[in-house]
Amino acid sequence: MRKKNIAVGQFDLKLIPTAIQGVMIAENSIFEDSRGAFSRLFCEIELAPVLADRKIVQINQSMTHQVGAVRGLHYQHQPNAEMKMIRCIKGKVWDVAVDLRRGSSTFLHWVGQELTEGKSEMMIIPEGCAHGFQVLDVDSQLLYLHTASYTPETEGAIRYDDPLIAIDWPVNVTDLSQRDQSQSLLLNTFQGLDL
Repeated sequence: MRKKNIAVGQFDLKLIPTAIQGVMIAENSIFEDSRGAFSRLFCEIELAPVLADRKIVQINQSMTHQVGAVRGLHYQHQPNAEMKMIRCIKGKVWDVAVDLRRGSSTFLHWVGQELTEGKSEMMIIPEGCAHGFQVLDVDSQLLYLHTASYTPETEGAIRYDDPLIAIDWPVNVTDLSQRDQSQSLLLNTFQGLDL
């Protein structure tokens, strides 16, 4: 873990914008002493500028075994569109957000961020963006915070290899669920999601 010279109780949160509006990397302080380390994973007050009137209503954890495995790219349609906040709590992943918002200046653009166990980074992905990741270490685990409950009827997905998105995955894709493999490619007529 990175050492930072901070006093106990000072866990500053830094919000770093990405190339896609609303997609951010949150970095928080880590306090270390002779006993080990302490890090605040979520603070409603510090994240108020991002959360606005949203609330975290669901927290999920995933564990993926194989290096090269991809999960995603998933999102939810209205009225269950959600913001997601993702942290790596074990291993290492390449985390990706894709802008699917109608009228967005970065429509169909993607950003990727390496998330690693022991680092203080969290990817924040707003409504209207799809999320997926690729595993870079065996048995990697992610913690997800959601502002809407999972609703199968409003779930959407795009394929990891959709040529309209052209994500540059860092390693060869080795493992996909049947559901993710069977997603249709986006059509050139796709106009985006209304929020």
